[in-house]
Amino acid sequence: QLNSDLRKIAVNMVPFPRLHFFMVGFAPLTSRGAHSFRAVTVPELTQQMFDPKNMMAASDFRNGRYLTCSAIFRGKLAMKEVEDQMRNVQSKNSSYFVEWIPNNVQTALCSIPPRGLK
Repeated sequence: QLNSDLRKIAVNMVPFPRLHFFMVGFAPLTSRGAHSFRAVTVPELTQQMFDPKNMMAASDFRNGRYLTCSAIFRGKLAMKEVEDQMRNVQSKNSSYFVEWIPNNVQTALCSIPPRGLK
């Protein structure tokens, strides 16, 4: 089902003990009554994940750099498509990722879709 857990995420994402604060993004971000029944593609999801409007903090991340990144997807998706898209996002936005942490993007996939979606 899920090939990652919170402990593994924290261990892999915290490069230094003092830098242990996570900034969370969520996609697709919709209200409870406004469910969109349109299927969202993996490229759309990854674009939305890094959009400042979908962040759970009032901060524009384009003014800083990502030390590490973890993307957790839910639903019936191909892991290859997810990894290819994350690699594409990282290469297009390489100036936003630090270069001194190799392999700083982690992906996980839970094959069970979110409640209410198929």
